[in-house]
Amino acid sequence: MKTQYPSSLYQSAGRMRQVALTFMLAVVVAFGAGVQMPVQARTSSLPDFTTIVEKSEAAVVNIRTTAKVSGARQGGGQGQDPYELFRHFFGPDFQPPGGAKPPQQGPRGRRAEPEERSVPRGVGSGFFISADGYLLTNHHVVADATDIFVTLTDGREFKAKVIGSDQRTDVALLKIEAKGMVSLPIGNTKSLKKGQWVMAIGSPFGLESTVTSGIISALGRETGDYLPFIQTDVAVNPGNSGGPLLNLEGEVVGINAQIISRSGGFMGISLAIPIDEAMRVADQLRASGKVTRGRIGVQIGEVSKEVAQAIGLPKAEGALVSGVEPDAPADKAGVQPGDVILKFDGKPITRWSDLPRLVGSTKPGTSAPLEVWRKGKLVNLKVSVAEIKAEKTAEAPAAPKAVETQKVVLGMTVVPVAADVQKKLRIKGGVQVTTVGAPASTAGIVEGDIILAANDSDITSPDQFAKVIDGLDASRPVGLMVRSGDQTRWVAVSTAK
Repeated sequence: MKTQYPSSLYQSAGRMRQVALTFMLAVVVAFGAGVQMPVQARTSSLPDFTTIVEKSEAAVVNIRTTAKVSGARQGGGQGQDPYELFRHFFGPDFQPPGGAKPPQQGPRGRRAEPEERSVPRGVGSGFFISADGYLLTNHHVVADATDIFVTLTDGREFKAKVIGSDQRTDVALLKIEAKGMVSLPIGNTKSLKKGQWVMAIGSPFGLESTVTSGIISALGRETGDYLPFIQTDVAVNPGNSGGPLLNLEGEVVGINAQIISRSGGFMGISLAIPIDEAMRVADQLRASGKVTRGRIGVQIGEVSKEVAQAIGLPKAEGALVSGVEPDAPADKAGVQPGDVILKFDGKPITRWSDLPRLVGSTKPGTSAPLEVWRKGKLVNLKVSVAEIKAEKTAEAPAAPKAVETQKVVLGMTVVPVAADVQKKLRIKGGVQVTTVGAPASTAGIVEGDIILAANDSDITSPDQFAKVIDGLDASRPVGLMVRSGDQTRWVAVSTAK
């Protein structure tokens, strides 16, 4: 039996379906709009590099270099004739296929010495810093080059002259005879931040005027070189060296110099020289063709947390003096091996690598205050900065000639340091290690090392050394000032028995 319903009820149900359908459409539209809006916001926040490229591209150049090499054929020894074997069978008049000429013969049938010839050496990048043709690149791009050719984006090519090149910072200043060049504005590296967008222009693998982008991954990246680098994830490959790293204002903030890679190609880590450091070098190169740096004549190292605790230093910072060059400015100022330099010219030494940069940028002849940590207290000194020169190499200390007394302390046998050795090394007292075991060996002490101090106490003899160690708190490591060859360092050794 089929049930019948009034027509009014059908009309009411229809209206309800319309209302429901309208509501569902509204929800879908609202949901879609809600999902779409954040996507549009994210898309609009991405940087547009096109304007930067249009303004900057003409200032970036391709650099190719040549070098003089011997004219000897590749694939054989010096002057070797690859067709000699054929002549042995077919006679001396044998001609190579293709009409290639055999090597010229000298007197009595000997081949003439091969002539020098120019060959391509490498490809890099660079950029103009002035309209009159001065440009920056890396030292390693132009080092040992016979000729340097600069190609502009409009196809014009110029032969460049090296005004000056500094290997220590890997910065070179070149000059071409041209005017009206587009130059890049210099940015402020102090305002750079991690995560900031940057862009590179260069010639990776010789592909001129290639643009890549990314972000700043780290600032002040230490690699053991003279400068702290800007680390980015911008794609940089061989050929990008010497090209600019630009911010979103189109200002150059660095010179792309290195990549960290296991394959030789880009792996996500690129390093750039901060432009403020590069410009300081460029100014000196332009003025005199060389860079003059200050020096005080110390060898330094890092202050570890264990050593800082052992010598009573509140924080693991500063530069630990491992050696002082005789008659150098630091020696004349009273700096001693084992000192920790905390300030130079009023500027704090947070990391040990800060000191050579601060001293290096100081004009020779300047008198600068030094704040050092020595045996549990601050000592203020004054040093006169000299011009940097090659460091002298000191000889290793000779073994003691005779053993007067000996003691076993911290697992090592120690004896007095001979008087002639003390004079040669310019030290007073100390004890020399003849045999070594744990815990001293675990800390890195070896036979022949000289122990100069334990915490705040100078060491004068084996007996005195043993008494000093016996009087220390065994729950804390002891800091030993150790002389190894021409190096002095602090070593933290556990006194626990």
